[in-house]
Amino acid sequence: VQLQASGGGLVQAGDSLRLSCAASGRTFSRSAMGWFRRAPGKEREFVAAISWAGGTTYYADSVKGRFTISRDNARNTGTLQMNSLKPGDTAVYYCAARRLGVATTTRTEYEFWGQGTQVTVSS
Repeated sequence: VQLQASGGGLVQAGDSLRLSCAASGRTFSRSAMGWFRRAPGKEREFVAAISWAGGTTYYADSVKGRFTISRDNARNTGTLQMNSLKPGDTAVYYCAARRLGVATTTRTEYEFWGQGTQVTVSS
């Protein structure tokens, strides 16, 4: 599975952004996917994850209620809708996928990674 994230940008606090992850490969529809982010000087951290059919989702506490992860297997795409953005959300966002269809919050359990898209939230 090859992944390409897009949709990042510079926004103000309180604004919304929608990140997309375009996947290639026939196995994406059977793969769980996740979003992670890395802020300057910090480790890459979990943001959200979704199972292969979309029935199970997980969110980091810091984004719960503001971010929504979804996917469209017919279009081989995943999405992260980010609302009420805060300066603390500033980071490079990565989409990831794994061979298994079960969602996980653990970074090391994802085998495939996109290149990342920058999100900057100004106060």
